Amino acid sequence: MKTLSLLSTFGLAGLLAAAPLSASAALDGAALYKAKTCTACHGKDAKSPIMPNYPKIAGQNKAYIIQQMKDIKSGARNNGNTAAMKGIMHLVSDEEIDAIADYVSRLKP
Repeated sequence: MKTLSLLSTFGLAGLLAAAPLSASAALDGAALYKAKTCTACHGKDAKSPIMPNYPKIAGQNKAYIIQQMKDIKSGARNNGNTAAMKGIMHLVSDEEIDAIADYVSRLKP
């Protein structure tokens, strides 16, 4: 009957407040975009890349961004433009990828 005692002690609202958030909701995509150095190549606004052949990623489809990041991380996508990202992607978890992709997809292109 531990569940009943927890429910009576905290109430349903307390249990819901303590429930884990989804990965992208729990992580700050904007902060991660900066911390993981995405700004260095894609620009602070995600649409001002430092080189003309780097993509403008602001407003891209979230699922597309996630897939590209995972493909670069795994090596499935490997071309001249992926070398810089490959060096950082081993430091980015799947949850962080989701949060960054969510943030970038919501930016105005």
